[in-house]
Amino acid sequence: MAKALFGHVGGPDPRMVSEMRRLQQRVRDLEAELARLQAENDALAAGSHDEDMLVLDREPALA
Repeated sequence: MAKALFGHVGGPDPRMVSEMRRLQQRVRDLEAELARLQAENDALAAGSHDEDMLVLDREPALA
């Protein structure tokens, strides 16, 4: 049964190992992008606490 679950006696499939490494790298890349975007969002949120920074002169919506 272990052979059936594992695939074959020769060890892990090289394609599977390659795909796992690619996916792990993609997860690391996405985590880094998430951290960068969170930091950017935090910086923007910290700068928007000023009431003067709000855009009050928006153009009126077309009716």
